[in-house]
Amino acid sequence: MNLAEQSPLGTYIEHIRKGELAYQVTEDGKPVFYPRAVAPQTGGKLEWRVSKGLGTVYSTTTMHFKGEAPLNVALIDMDEGFRLMSRVEGIASMDVKIGMRVKFKAHPGDEKQQPYPVFTPEGAK
Repeated sequence: MNLAEQSPLGTYIEHIRKGELAYQVTEDGKPVFYPRAVAPQTGGKLEWRVSKGLGTVYSTTTMHFKGEAPLNVALIDMDEGFRLMSRVEGIASMDVKIGMRVKFKAHPGDEKQQPYPVFTPEGAK
């Protein structure tokens, strides 16, 4: 196992490969995201947990790149209390709305990019 696989980021990526959205909690139960080696502010221990994968769009924007389809970028508030930046797939970028309920989906990545989390509208198949 190399150093990247042993790191908090490596653990996070392995969870995504298994189709899980992992996050950490501090010793007093506060959620922490993005993966870290120690708890922010206290330097205490962190414990891994797996999210149920449901959240709400906190903020959204659409980016336009020349020659490409519009791309949605959103901040998602997870039900467990942490927030992450991602995108919502399965609907037109401009149809993503603040307050929309979404569910986690693991994007498999490829040889150039690690797997990463994306979201689809809750109830979509």
